[in-house]
Amino acid sequence: MAFRLSEKIKPFEKKIYLSSPTMHGEELQYVSDAYRTNWMSTVGANINEIERIVAEKLDCGHAVALASGTAALHCAIKLAGVKRGDKVFCSDITFSATVNPVVYEGGVPVFIDTEQDTWNMDPKALEKAFEIYPDVKVIVVANLYGVPGKMAELRAVADAHNAILIEDAAESLGATYCGRQTGTFGDVAVISFNGNKIITGSSGGMLLTNLLNQADKVRKWSTQSRENAPWYQHEEIGYNYRMSNVIAGVVRGQLLHLEEHIAQKKAIYERYKEGFKALPVKMNPFDAERSVPNYWLSCMIIDPQAMCRQVYGERNALYIPENGKSCPMEILDVLAKHNAEGRPIWKPMHMQPIFRMNDFITRNGSGRASTNAYIAGQIEDIGWDIFERGLCLPSDNKITKEEQDRIIEIIKACFE
Repeated sequence: MAFRLSEKIKPFEKKIYLSSPTMHGEELQYVSDAYRTNWMSTVGANINEIERIVAEKLDCGHAVALASGTAALHCAIKLAGVKRGDKVFCSDITFSATVNPVVYEGGVPVFIDTEQDTWNMDPKALEKAFEIYPDVKVIVVANLYGVPGKMAELRAVADAHNAILIEDAAESLGATYCGRQTGTFGDVAVISFNGNKIITGSSGGMLLTNLLNQADKVRKWSTQSRENAPWYQHEEIGYNYRMSNVIAGVVRGQLLHLEEHIAQKKAIYERYKEGFKALPVKMNPFDAERSVPNYWLSCMIIDPQAMCRQVYGERNALYIPENGKSCPMEILDVLAKHNAEGRPIWKPMHMQPIFRMNDFITRNGSGRASTNAYIAGQIEDIGWDIFERGLCLPSDNKITKEEQDRIIEIIKACFE
């Protein structure tokens, strides 16, 4: 049994993190420049430069540096014209920050189920959603764990219904689909520089658009909507959303290492994939023919027949250890005992208490499968199935091969 392993393998002396910032030195140089030149607020060379670099790297028209990815999403929802009572189609497996800005503007999220191939929004479920709600005009799609969704199909559905597509690329900076960078498939898109992302500023995010008028509008909103007047003139609601020149300095130094970070994350993914060959598990999937992920987080999903019994409550989970089988919460508990950090897959939004009354659309229509439907092979609610059987593995790009080998052995023991 897995818990006996703790007697054989000592815990890591230094904690192994899920995904922590990796700093290089250039960040401090640019932050010091902001300090030395006294440009500490929401204007300065660092802001201007990261906007230029990101727009050029992603081949989009304009990048607007903001205080967070959530702030960028809020501005994207406003640009899309979402009003109180408007239904908005949203990814189901994602962090709540993808969805909350819809509610900020009074919109009503309708959650679209996930597909198995990439763990992202299912284009067939999205098409079904338009059959049920043909008047919806805004879609918010997230690229989960650095893996691009089926953007060509999703874009085609949006275009067929004259809907605005907002691409939440917070987790997928540097990933490509059909040779194009994620963040360029939406009418508007966002990226994040949160502390655990592949490139971090400790905080911060960006809104991406090809339209100058949209970029200018967001810059205005993000600085309290001040009008061009010699006094403080305000004619619409604004926000304190602009990124500081200090945070931009961190991001500027980090951007020099994007490809390096992606290569490190890919090596971690490949080592897990090789190490788990004999186990009844699979790694988080991606469309290898059309996409190149940034491998932000390595995840795994346990085969149905290898799952021990497990049940989720609102804030806790119970499981019964069983020889030859395991489950996500057992593995996470064992990793924690060894001072290594993992995480459950994002709990589907339609199962969150705050959104439980919102509509949820599968490719077969509206509905929810039972939590153990996968046992009988009757899976309809794909997102819940992935949540039940999946987990995020320690994916810090500072992890050594020896440390990762120990984590692989710990997880192997969970199935003994």
